[in-house]
Amino acid sequence: MKKILALTLSLASIVFVASSAEAADKSASAATTITASSSAAQLRRSGIFGRRINRRARIVTQTRLVRYGRRIFRETYQVRYLPNGRTQTRLISRVRVR
Repeated sequence: MKKILALTLSLASIVFVASSAEAADKSASAATTITASSSAAQLRRSGIFGRRINRRARIVTQTRLVRYGRRIFRETYQVRYLPNGRTQTRLISRVRVR
């Protein structure tokens, strides 16, 4: 009896999931054509030009507190992450806090 009940419930859930998937598929068919055409354009753009964009240096500004003797300074750095893995740091400003 338990096996028959389990089999019936599993078949009912499969039918329910399949019918809801078909309904969602029909309502989203127009959106799918728009999305498919725009994704194809993005794939074409990511060829040679995509590699050039990824080869740019990434620049980040960081701030830290540094102690020189009894004095405390807030130093602001500009860190440049180069595409070959190197980093370049440049001190932008040093302000005395205490």
